[in-house]
Amino acid sequence: MKLHQIKISKKDNKTLDLSKLIQLQPQLILVFGSKSMLADGEIYRQLVHQLPGVWLAGCSTAGEITNDGVSDDTLVLTGLHFEQITVRVASTEVQNLEESREAGRAIGHILQGEDLKGVCVFGPGIQINGSEIIAGMVEKLGADIPISGGLAGDSGAFVETVTVTPGGVLPRGLVAFGLYGNGVDIGYGSFGGWIPFGPARKVTRCQGNILFELDGGPALAIYRNYLGDYSKDLPASGLLFPFEMLNSDQSNAGLIRTILGIDDQVGSLTLAGDINPDGYLRLMHANIDGLVDGAEAAAHAVLERITREQTGLSILVSCVGRKLVMGDNIDEEVDAVLDVLGKENMVTGFYSYGEISPQASSGECKLHNQTMTILWIGEKSVP
Repeated sequence: MKLHQIKISKKDNKTLDLSKLIQLQPQLILVFGSKSMLADGEIYRQLVHQLPGVWLAGCSTAGEITNDGVSDDTLVLTGLHFEQITVRVASTEVQNLEESREAGRAIGHILQGEDLKGVCVFGPGIQINGSEIIAGMVEKLGADIPISGGLAGDSGAFVETVTVTPGGVLPRGLVAFGLYGNGVDIGYGSFGGWIPFGPARKVTRCQGNILFELDGGPALAIYRNYLGDYSKDLPASGLLFPFEMLNSDQSNAGLIRTILGIDDQVGSLTLAGDINPDGYLRLMHANIDGLVDGAEAAAHAVLERITREQTGLSILVSCVGRKLVMGDNIDEEVDAVLDVLGKENMVTGFYSYGEISPQASSGECKLHNQTMTILWIGEKSVP
């Protein structure tokens, strides 16, 4: 596998020098950047014109990740050239929450294949049910195919995101690429590092990802009471205080849920993924050391799953909530990943509104929030 990466800042001329990418002869280019650099479609048009027939996949972000750390208002293009791997890209549009599962089914149907080894998916960051997207994909692909990826960002505005697909840069686009063949070497890991506090509260009424009641009381009122002065900044401050999901016996379900929206009239909270109607929720908070340790744990999980015959590509998808907590120290979690996986490995990725990865314990693909999630892609020799 050969790789080449270009990073462009917002102040740079938008006329791209793609000569080295053209020389690489990539089958796939990953595109991560600020919405302002992607939304007008000019960069997309240049890519299509200069690299006809090359698959494109990516999204807008709440921050871009490379080996140099984290940046804002940049565009990162990463070309991948495979020798023994086949890549295929599928895309569709998902207009609303209710269409999420069907959109996932459509993507899964296109990517089905006997030699499929893994899938990476990017979708809208708002007005989507990521859990249902994954469920639809699993219906078509089966539970044994690892699915990784994340939901787009718009620099923390939560207004509109865009997705880069073979059909263009789309506000409601859903795009995924599949990797096929025995040469595929992939590893994945996802970990949070957040600290639970307060009592576990029973979910007494919810619908999908809408939480109406905890312990029989209005969920929003209970949540506001915990947040105190932070409650005046809802829903943005909800990124700092996610929920830990617990099973019906209050054991850890291994999932975190971010608050994306509130409804003052109904007294409900909109979470970033489905809620277990028979489970419990407990609030969480974080410190910098805990989040850095979580990123390191995710990288160690990757190492357990790969052969690493060659230098690979690490796609890092981390949550915008982690970025808010860590502030100027945000590069530390990227450095922690590189310390484990090796600085010779190329890094791309973004800060997201939801991360997608198999769970470490069960291997079941889930939507995560507030985690550092890593997909490592390499190529191994085929006899």
